[in-house]
Amino acid sequence: MILREILADIHALEEDLLAFERKYGIRSEIFYASYISGEEPEDDSWVLDFGEWASVYRTWLARQAEYRNEIQRQQATNAPSLAGLIHVSP
Repeated sequence: MILREILADIHALEEDLLAFERKYGIRSEIFYASYISGEEPEDDSWVLDFGEWASVYRTWLARQAEYRNEIQRQQATNAPSLAGLIHVSP
């Protein structure tokens, strides 16, 4: 994936995360820490949402890592400056 595609994925995933955060009233990192520790949803109707929310958050974390790695790769290849990273869309 190129940097622009990774960033587009991050933004789309963040929109999904914000929707869950607004619905349940907690930040995704707080939810995810509880979820992976095995905490069960209070309401059975939340089970599907929680599974999806966790999946979106894991994907978001992976894309964040990909983004950082790609930035580091480009900075190692080119001059380590912001100017070498910015590509304005027409």
